[in-house]
Amino acid sequence: MGKFIVEPHFRLQEWVAEEKGYFRTEGLDYEFRELIRSTGGQHHNKGAQGAFQSIEKGREADVSCACHWTVNVAASNGHARLYADAYSVAPAGIFVPADSSIRSPADLADVPISVGFQSGSHYSTIQALEQYLDRRQIALTFEDGMLFRRLEQLLDGGSRAAALFSGPYYLAEQLGYRKVIDTTFMIAAMINGSPDPEDVRRYFRALKRAQRDIDLRPERYTHYYVKEFPERYHALMDTRRWGPGERIVFETYTKEVYEESFEWIARHEIFAEGRMGSGDYDKATVSFASAQ
Repeated sequence: MGKFIVEPHFRLQEWVAEEKGYFRTEGLDYEFRELIRSTGGQHHNKGAQGAFQSIEKGREADVSCACHWTVNVAASNGHARLYADAYSVAPAGIFVPADSSIRSPADLADVPISVGFQSGSHYSTIQALEQYLDRRQIALTFEDGMLFRRLEQLLDGGSRAAALFSGPYYLAEQLGYRKVIDTTFMIAAMINGSPDPEDVRRYFRALKRAQRDIDLRPERYTHYYVKEFPERYHALMDTRRWGPGERIVFETYTKEVYEESFEWIARHEIFAEGRMGSGDYDKATVSFASAQ
């Protein structure tokens, strides 16, 4: 069996675990791959494609992540298995330029909001704005693509409003862009292929140690965001002002949560009829907790 492939997910935990040696301490034989800074952000310049399409195409990392809605449906279609022993919570929001006339969520009626197609920003923007707007008034645009491409378009003036999370969220906030509404959402992990279950446990034990470090002294670790940002942003970034971002919760992604999310996605018709799969929690998920 080859090396366990680790890809960071625009968050701090993998970087902390890598540089503090937690993966090695756990005995994980792994390869660490970074895809954003090394491509100048082009990895996220995919037009109207989003997280679901990347999962459908196939990801190389043994464990990867996406919003829980997309992983829910991808796993339901047999593209991966949702890892049920942990999930994450990612602070997120819809940002507009400082001089924008948009002052409240209601002002976003019929305004194109840049989100990733069938990605966390897609679902969470609808979920947040339904408190204020009729569904027909929520105007989403998918053309800007995924996270770092949306950041680029917002900062370059090509977007009136954009949904951001992780480091891009903090950079926009630092630069004076205004958050109109919070859109914090859940992220699920998924197992690709058939990695050794013990390797998966080693990986998550290392992330749990990293999470504890971040919880205790977050200001010591926000500098790791630089490692995943394209070079063009580095001179703008003051990560000392940034927050810890996504937090991994080592609790079960339950059948009740899965089924409630599946029903929400179906009701909002985000996928075409017949494209959501079986919706069977037991077939879509995997747990290694009992063997720990």
